[in-house]
This record gives sequence, C-alpha cells and structure tokens, in this order.
Amino acid sequence: MTKKKIGMMQPYLFPYLGYFQLMSAVDVFVLGDDLQYVKESWINRNRILMNGTDKLITFPLKKGKYLSRINERVLSDDFSAEADKLLRVIFNAYARAPQYKKVIPFLEALFKYPEKSLAKYAEHSIRRIAEYLGIKTEIVIASDLCIGEVVDKQDRVIKTAKKLNGEVYINLIGGVDLYDFDLFEEHGLKLVFHRINDISYPQFGNEFVPLLSIIDVLMFNEMSEVQRKLNCYSLLDSANNPVSRCDQCEPCRRAGPASLVAET
Repeated sequence: MTKKKIGMMQPYLFPYLGYFQLMSAVDVFVLGDDLQYVKESWINRNRILMNGTDKLITFPLKKGKYLSRINERVLSDDFSAEADKLLRVIFNAYARAPQYKKVIPFLEALFKYPEKSLAKYAEHSIRRIAEYLGIKTEIVIASDLCIGEVVDKQDRVIKTAKKLNGEVYINLIGGVDLYDFDLFEEHGLKLVFHRINDISYPQFGNEFVPLLSIIDVLMFNEMSEVQRKLNCYSLLDSANNPVSRCDQCEPCRRAGPASLVAET
C-alpha cells in the first residue's frame, strides 16, 4: 500500500516550478497561512525574465506588525492599480513569448482577483494554477487544522503531518539543514527532500535563467511540456539515496542522481 505523503509550504505568489512539483508529489499539500510573514521573502515577491536577466516583482502590502502571520497581512489599499502596473511589466517582458496569448488572460484573472487578504489572494492563485497544470493534490489550509501550540518548526510539521495521518513528509531541499531525520522517525514519519532537476528551455535565445516564477515556465512551454517538467525532480532520503527520480526524459537520465545540497 502506498504511504500517505504530506507537503507544506507558505502560500507564495506565483512561485517557481519546484513548488508545484512538490505539490504534485504529495497526497495532501498544506498552505501554511498561519506562519509568520517574513519580509523580503518569496511570499509576495518573485522573479520573472526581463531583457535576458531576472527581474524582481513585488505585490505591495499594507504596513503591518513585525510579527504578523501571513493571514494577518493585507494587500495595499491601491492594489488594484498596482496589479495593473505589475501586469504591464508582464506584458512588456513576455509579449513575444510563444505562449503569451494563451497564458496572459489566465494571469490577468489571477492578478485582478478581488481579495485583500494576502493569504487568501495567494491561496486562490495557487489553487487556480494547480488546476491549470492538472495537479489533483488535495490542498488544505493550516489554520483550519487547529494544530495548537508548537515548540518549533519541526514540531509544527510533525504535528501537521500526524493530524493528516501522513506517513511521509516531503520538504523542498532548501530546508535540509532545518530538520532532523531521526526526530521524524521517532514520530513514525519518513522525512524526504525534493530537489528539482536541472531544467532549461529556450528564453528568447538568451542564456537560460533558472528557477524563475511559474509565469516564465508557462510563457515559454506548451502545457504538455510543462506537465512533463512537473515530474523532473528527485526525492532524497537521509543517506542521500534517491527514493525516486525522473527517468522519463533524456535530460534527467543524463544528469544522474541528485544530492542533498540546498538549492541556491
């Protein structure tokens, strides 16, 4: 019998492909809306391609308390106008991209979604993008689980996974130094790390800029290719052994096994 897999991330706005790979790899994906908002994180910022290099875009927020949770933060009072400005940046950056005409109406609807709560605005875009990509994973909201008091990040994750009857917890490779494999095992959970494989695609004929927002992936790739790339990742255990890895495409087969080194 397949073991139930759980993943958990903050609700990011238009995150990179690896975020959606993680979602597709698990049975239940938890949006950590009650985690602390971190300034200058990827929660309300991401990178797109502009003139052959990466450009940071930011979804402006109303000023909030330093220790506010994500679900306590709201978009700026003039966000409707700010969303239009962000869309113009997207228009200018990707007007010549091969999938622009297909993708831009979808993005416009997401950017203009009438919601002020940062957490709910992000949740809406994440759910819609997951549907667009054909991801069937159940998405739940952390604050709805009523986990209660937690000691630290590991305790939160373990209690969340156990609440959902999970047996395997998958985390992005960037958190490899934050978690203790033995502690998870003590609680009956197998800890596994996701690492995106080396993925590239043509970007206007320029040198490839990796790990940009999902917006970039959608603009340059047919949906069938995006869905193939959703499987281009490796899952690694504590001994640095691949639990599973993509062997369906030639670039992944040529790359060989990944390792437990955080992505930069």
